Amino acid sequence: MRKPFFLALATALLAGPAFAQSLPNLSAAEVLGPAGVVPLTTPQPPARLVVDPPLPGPLSQGRVFIQYRAENLRIEPVFGPAALAVTPRIGHVHVTVDDAPWHWADASGEPIILVGLTPGSHSVQITLADANHRPLDSATIRFVVPAAPAGHQH
Repeated sequence: MRKPFFLALATALLAGPAFAQSLPNLSAAEVLGPAGVVPLTTPQPPARLVVDPPLPGPLSQGRVFIQYRAENLRIEPVFGPAALAVTPRIGHVHVTVDDAPWHWADASGEPIILVGLTPGSHSVQITLADANHRPLDSATIRFVVPAAPAGHQH
């Protein structure tokens, strides 16, 4: 949803002072994209999930921190059929660890944090879902939790 901003930022970094002079000429909508409080009048592009591998520092200590972001969807704790009519679209993520038969829903938009996994290979599937839990996009991250050094406890 913030592509225009990042495009403007990239332009600023490449153009330097010339861009700084043109910034006052850009509207807020040109920098930030459509307002999240006004219904869209055109079809929305597909929602997309971007997931990073676990942060290496915490992973080396047996803690898993997975950052993610959604494109063309705002992560919000709003559910139910009426929420499907909200524009720009809203949703949440479902998180499944190691192909478990269950998952949990998260609408915080904050990184996924897992502690207490046994040393060894693991996978986390993160699914972007609409307000009625219908999957829109998904990514699976695979990683290895290292064994704790002898005598070390978490």
